[in-house]
Amino acid sequence: MSADQKLAILKEVFGGYYRSGEEYLFHCPKCKHHKRKLSINLDKDAFKCWICDYRSNSVYRLVRKYADFLNRQKWEEVDSKVDLSESFFEKLFPSSQVEEEQTVNLPKEFISLANKVLPITSVKALKYLKSRGVTREDIVRWKIGYCRTGEYAGRIIIPSFNSAGYCNFFVARSYTGDWKKYKIPEGLSKDIIFNELYVDWKNDLVLTEGGFDAITAGNAVPLLGSSLREDSKLFQEIVKHDTPIYIALDPDAEKKALRLIKALLSYGVELYKIDTFGYDDIGEMPKDVFKARKQGAEPMNASAYLEHEVQGIL
Repeated sequence: MSADQKLAILKEVFGGYYRSGEEYLFHCPKCKHHKRKLSINLDKDAFKCWICDYRSNSVYRLVRKYADFLNRQKWEEVDSKVDLSESFFEKLFPSSQVEEEQTVNLPKEFISLANKVLPITSVKALKYLKSRGVTREDIVRWKIGYCRTGEYAGRIIIPSFNSAGYCNFFVARSYTGDWKKYKIPEGLSKDIIFNELYVDWKNDLVLTEGGFDAITAGNAVPLLGSSLREDSKLFQEIVKHDTPIYIALDPDAEKKALRLIKALLSYGVELYKIDTFGYDDIGEMPKDVFKARKQGAEPMNASAYLEHEVQGIL
């Protein structure tokens, strides 16, 4: 594909541009700054916004995310880019026998904190959530509740809903100082996409350790403390949707983070690593701090991965 053909598609998608040396400057579709600050280098096949730092080593990712179907198709046809269509996805991950969707009932003692009128027993649970930086908006979005009695007494309940809206998992976190901080339902598989119902695959997705971490991160999925295998539902959906991923695991999970980065890089996933130093987990990080660290996240490629691996060995 010639540079002229590429520019014709980019102009149709992002509007007018001007040239500066080897780079073409467009309006950034992500931060929508009034000046043309999205720099695209076709020779290096890379782009970067000088305002919001939106970047990648693939212009195709930019086209795939913001262009309409016709322009995406034109780019793919003439540039012979990898087609992440359903057929290609099936070649990567051959279909196995369809499993029945996992569902679970919330505890019968569950009291929703998203209700407008709450009992007096909710005061302690709400106070705990406030201490964790959880807002009223977070409570409503994540459908958070608590249990005053029963097996999960004195615990915040964060439910997970599958794409059809059925509850398929929940995490119970003590707010009364119980020695066992977390409890989860026995006999349930962790091979789910936690709160898949609310995941926006078209935008940046943050992978965290636990539920409170994900609440802080916004569009996020907690790994529930487990590793992310290539045959897991979450891993395959990330590859299928070509979703840009931000890794935000706890500081003591560096080896797990590197294994995850290595696996995702092998599938060409756009990756960034967020610095979590100074906090035990993301859930303890103020949201404005997390936002700033996400904006300054380190782009991950093969050389960056090897550098981190060497640092870990040393």
